[in-house]
Amino acid sequence: MSDALGRHVLAELYGCDPDRLNDLEMVEKTMVHAALESGAEIREVAFHKFSPQGISGVVVISESHLTVHTWPEYGYAAVDVFTCGDTVDPWAACYVLEKRFGAAAMEANEVKRGVLERVLRTSPDSAVSL
Repeated sequence: MSDALGRHVLAELYGCDPDRLNDLEMVEKTMVHAALESGAEIREVAFHKFSPQGISGVVVISESHLTVHTWPEYGYAAVDVFTCGDTVDPWAACYVLEKRFGAAAMEANEVKRGVLERVLRTSPDSAVSL
């Protein structure tokens, strides 16, 4: 077991193909593919295309979620991949998105969510154990 309940990767994708970032079907399929490639189990999918451009969407997975917000006019996409447990690799999803969106660059950081030392120290039920 890891030392945290989850891993949250915040990714900035720059220099993406604007046409891809504004194609609702492509973005949705790419996000679903990224979730599957990471080892996640998909529960629900919801995407919306804005006028005149841009897409926001979420892939809800058993292990948490993947979200995207696109700005085709800037060739930019903001991506969050939050996974719980040890069986899903959020970085695998990010690499799929980087490639499929045609990104020239990706900057990403991982944040541990629910660091167990802190969770257990502040738990109202001190009987909680791992």
